[in-house]
Amino acid sequence: MRGKTALLGLALMVICAAVIGSVTAQMPEEESKDKLIHVSGTGKVTTTPDQAIILFAVETENADVTVAQQENARKMDAVINALKNAGIPEKDIRTASYNIIPVTENNNRPLPADTTTRDLRIQFYRVINTVEVTLNDVNRAGEIVDLAVANGANRVDRFAFTLSDARQLEFRSQALTAAVEQARGDADAVAAALGKTIIDVKEVNVGNNYIPLVYDNRVMGMEKAAGGAAAPTPLEAGEIDVTATVSISYIIS
Repeated sequence: MRGKTALLGLALMVICAAVIGSVTAQMPEEESKDKLIHVSGTGKVTTTPDQAIILFAVETENADVTVAQQENARKMDAVINALKNAGIPEKDIRTASYNIIPVTENNNRPLPADTTTRDLRIQFYRVINTVEVTLNDVNRAGEIVDLAVANGANRVDRFAFTLSDARQLEFRSQALTAAVEQARGDADAVAAALGKTIIDVKEVNVGNNYIPLVYDNRVMGMEKAAGGAAAPTPLEAGEIDVTATVSISYIIS
């Protein structure tokens, strides 16, 4: 009898524990009672670029694809050697793209709907080799463009001033500080208008920084430039803005 009573008591304890656990699990979490002000801030730091990114290309054409490739390789070798001799480190010169494009007699005219590539007669092959040069002395930008063109580059596909990684980190920190100061200023103004006081920070979210590339279109399409002597290419770095954003939730009382 005592054994049955003990078993019954144990069963009741298990059932009670399950019920209590069920009730506890279903109770909603207590909502935060903090009174908050949500604000965002943007910080901007203006500085001068310390780096230039230049994409030079050598474009050659010939009815024989091998001849077009060989001529292109000869000219690009001359460009790269000239850049290295001018003090550009090898690590700052990299191949950005290499394309061989068959040009057909129909390339500039609409094709009939039933035309296939086998129906097209290739007139010549166009070979384009593009290198990207990272220049860490922006005052030499015009000199390097002229040097590349004089040694065989017949296209400048892109030219932009920007910031090196180290300078990006430096000015991002300054921009973030300015963003936080702006956010706090706005929060203080709102709190004062409400007759409240900021007592703590609840949450902070940091947005992505923005570092634009400043393009100079004067050097684009320089395939005509190699034809004769010309004045040195003037390229001015100007200024560049680094921006950062933050969102902050302040606790008020």
